[in-house]
Amino acid sequence: MNGSRVEFGRVVRVEMPESWLPRVQVLEYLRAFLLGRTGWSRMGALILISGAFGLFRRDVLVEVGGLDAKSIGEDFELVMRIHRHLRDEGRDYRVEFVPEPVSWTEVPSTAGVLRSQRRRWHRGLWETLWAYRSMLFRPRYGRIGALALPYYWLFELFAPLLELFGLVIVPVGLLLGVVSLPYAALFLLLAYGYALLVTLAALLADEWAFHRHGRWRAIWIALAAATLENFGYRQLTVWWRLEGWWASLRGRRHVWGVMTRIGFDEGLS
Repeated sequence: MNGSRVEFGRVVRVEMPESWLPRVQVLEYLRAFLLGRTGWSRMGALILISGAFGLFRRDVLVEVGGLDAKSIGEDFELVMRIHRHLRDEGRDYRVEFVPEPVSWTEVPSTAGVLRSQRRRWHRGLWETLWAYRSMLFRPRYGRIGALALPYYWLFELFAPLLELFGLVIVPVGLLLGVVSLPYAALFLLLAYGYALLVTLAALLADEWAFHRHGRWRAIWIALAAATLENFGYRQLTVWWRLEGWWASLRGRRHVWGVMTRIGFDEGLS
């Protein structure tokens, strides 16, 4: 809800944030929610519900023991525990994603707070995936073990490592003359062009389904942010996620830190 207007606790006008750092995060949320989680939900393989947006049946939550106070990724860990428990018992159940914007959050507006958040997210991802590694490829866990968990291992956990490798090996290859400049240019165009295409798809889905932005200016700003995020922002988040992973592998104690919020535009029209 960064940049939007809130009256009496309700978002009455959706606007893009004023600064570029929150603008890029808005696009990340659109991609993750409108495309990613909608797709996993339709396949019956949704394994992550963000804590700020989660709603659980109380009896099931109590049955599995509630939130794990020792977990860094407590929202992810809880959903995985629910899947394992109910599938072990052979019970019929659903974990669904509702795309309508009912709950709103404020994204970090400074690099320091964002760094702390992304380090914590990736550390929580690693620790939860490792804790539930026994579910991988087990027929008992259906699409969770055969599809969702392998995807999260390959394309979420190892994604920053692979991207960092690409960011290093391509320039080194250019310097050594083993990679041609046209090939490197096409490679970058394909990688970042695909990322831009996915963002455009998320924007179109958002506008088609909800039409929350009343002015074209917000759409043009979103398109500009989708282009600019590939130059600096993505590389920073890659490094921050690796920091969180490395800290966990070294067994360093996690400190949550202060998630500073700046508030929002609230008042009477």
